[in-house]
Amino acid sequence: MKGIWTIAALLALLLVSGGAQAQLLQGGLELRWGDPGPADRHVASKFEAILVLDNGARIALDPDEARRGAGDLYALANRRVAVQFSSRKSTATGRRAIEAIVPADHVEAPIPHVLTGKADGVAKAVLGATRWISIACRFSDIAEEQKTVQFFRDQYGESEGQLGHYWREVSYNKINLTGSDAVGWYALPNPRSHYVTETDGKEKANLNALFDDCTAAADADVNFSQVIGVNLMFNGDLDGYAWGGGRCRVLDGVNRCWSSTWNPPWSFNNLAPLAHEMGHGYGLPHSDNSDGDDDTYDNPWDVMSDSWRNAVTDPTYGSRPKHVNILQRDRLGWVEAARKRTIASGSARTRVTLDYASMVGASNVQMLVLQTPASPDPYRGTFYTVEARRPVGAYEGRLAGDAVIIHLVGSDYRFEAESQDADWPPADRSNNEGSMFKVGEAWVSPDGLFSVYVESKTTNGFVVVIGDGGRITGGNGLRRVKQ
Repeated sequence: MKGIWTIAALLALLLVSGGAQAQLLQGGLELRWGDPGPADRHVASKFEAILVLDNGARIALDPDEARRGAGDLYALANRRVAVQFSSRKSTATGRRAIEAIVPADHVEAPIPHVLTGKADGVAKAVLGATRWISIACRFSDIAEEQKTVQFFRDQYGESEGQLGHYWREVSYNKINLTGSDAVGWYALPNPRSHYVTETDGKEKANLNALFDDCTAAADADVNFSQVIGVNLMFNGDLDGYAWGGGRCRVLDGVNRCWSSTWNPPWSFNNLAPLAHEMGHGYGLPHSDNSDGDDDTYDNPWDVMSDSWRNAVTDPTYGSRPKHVNILQRDRLGWVEAARKRTIASGSARTRVTLDYASMVGASNVQMLVLQTPASPDPYRGTFYTVEARRPVGAYEGRLAGDAVIIHLVGSDYRFEAESQDADWPPADRSNNEGSMFKVGEAWVSPDGLFSVYVESKTTNGFVVVIGDGGRITGGNGLRRVKQ
């Protein structure tokens, strides 16, 4: 178990340690993900981590250093944090190395030094009304307005296939978008070339300038103190990416890290990528599969990975978002304690009734956590999540199958869910049979600590038997393991 530190205690530790160039700074943490369009699904995603000081100064953080220093960096998105810098430099980027990043939302409250690697982490729950504003802005040299403001307003509706309905369903009614609205179109003061510049043949969008000029244009019509999120809709391409995450700055007298998205037309024309970027705005990271490549968009069990494949289509709003995996739900505080169960490695053989993750009002476990032993590295820790999924409903209707799905979490400091695959080599995309565990099939964890045997089907899910990695047994003895 990690130590508990207050900001004052961390500062005192720095003074005692005598690090000549060590420094502790506080500010808002912006995390931003850049996601390529549907024609470039295999292009690598982008990720930025920035500490925004109270005076507005911005310090770019080395992403790998930040992930290691935080334990679970994503749990701190859009929050006030304290960053303990080291005197050494990152060998990868040359930026200052990071010893620790801790939440500093309440200065006098006890603050975990780093996360324990468990699924509950330190992420703040996202509950109740989460009001967004969509602002449509056009570049001064592009006249086309692809959608009406009413279209953007209707995207927040409560009917099937609209964002209000989607986020209620995926959160088990824990959040809503009541009061969300749309305004525009506003003319930006500059052409696209002012906001999107090219260096060494690569375009780069100035997200801060886009946010600042677009919100300034809408300021007379929007009370930003009443919203938590800003969806920016632009009438031209940005840098080949849609972006989601945060922007820390003062709007209408409120200094806040606003959940933020930056959307070109291909993003706002489809609810799936828009929901993906909003998920980043809520602090959700990407998910992945287990094939080991650099493509993070190859897990169709989670809209935070593959927004496009296995998606239900809508005549008005394009590709609909599928749900997020159970870890993402739990990260935002949506899984009730009674619906979670943790089994530590070395535990006795255990039978668990597992209800579908999509069910509202489930009566059995929906999130099963298989906890590995504590790591010698206090910044690391892995575990597995087990959930049941099926192709039913307005958003999940085109999932690949009705099965138990298993994810590894915590590898390489990333705390992103990687779907497990019994095929070898793993498939390029995890909508294959190897990623779906059905009745009579079993999985052994790569570390050999756990086995999961799918014993039977129920009306609302499956019965699974959890054992150690050396035992793959059901009620009638040895069972087949996927090869």
